[in-house]
Amino acid sequence: MWTYEKRLQFPVNIKNTCPKTASLIISQFGGPDGELAASMRYLSQRYSMPCKEVGGLLTDIGTEELGHLEMVCSIIYQLTKNLTTEQAKTAGFDVYYIDHTTALWPTAAAGVPFNACEFQSKGDAITDLIEDLAAEQKARTTYDNLIRVITDPDVREPLKFLRAREVVHFQRFGEALENIKTTLNPKNYYYYNPEFDKQFVKKEM
Repeated sequence: MWTYEKRLQFPVNIKNTCPKTASLIISQFGGPDGELAASMRYLSQRYSMPCKEVGGLLTDIGTEELGHLEMVCSIIYQLTKNLTTEQAKTAGFDVYYIDHTTALWPTAAAGVPFNACEFQSKGDAITDLIEDLAAEQKARTTYDNLIRVITDPDVREPLKFLRAREVVHFQRFGEALENIKTTLNPKNYYYYNPEFDKQFVKKEM
């Protein structure tokens, strides 16, 4: 069970309407390396993770990703809340506008809608944690790309915060991978599934 605190992890206060910027940032809502995929990935993987400590980490980071999702959606909403149809047409936001007006809907910047194939939950501790490490690095790269092309400081500052958290998550998952490996037979952990082939676990996890 979660306790919901009615404030963002980092303040989002955007003054200028800019549907073009919104159409880029929306990738971190429903894109392949976005916050929706991240939260679903970690909160799904945690159940079968054989190490309770790592399962707890997946819960913690998955929950934080929901907070990041809320930040990204707040940014998009504030960038489009005073949108006119003329602005939508000029910025190339009219295709999205026709289907969703200014409602939030998960899609990539390239227009590909979100689906469950955007994240993996394999049921193998090593496989999933390596997936998670790659996911955090891909998300960091996307935030890097956004920060390079966006000039509005009201948008850049929350994006910088989100980028920094991806780095921290990458570090935590690296530690979790080492944690898992130390509980396994070091000669065999790449050759079997530690979540399923329990006989190869060195000690109680």
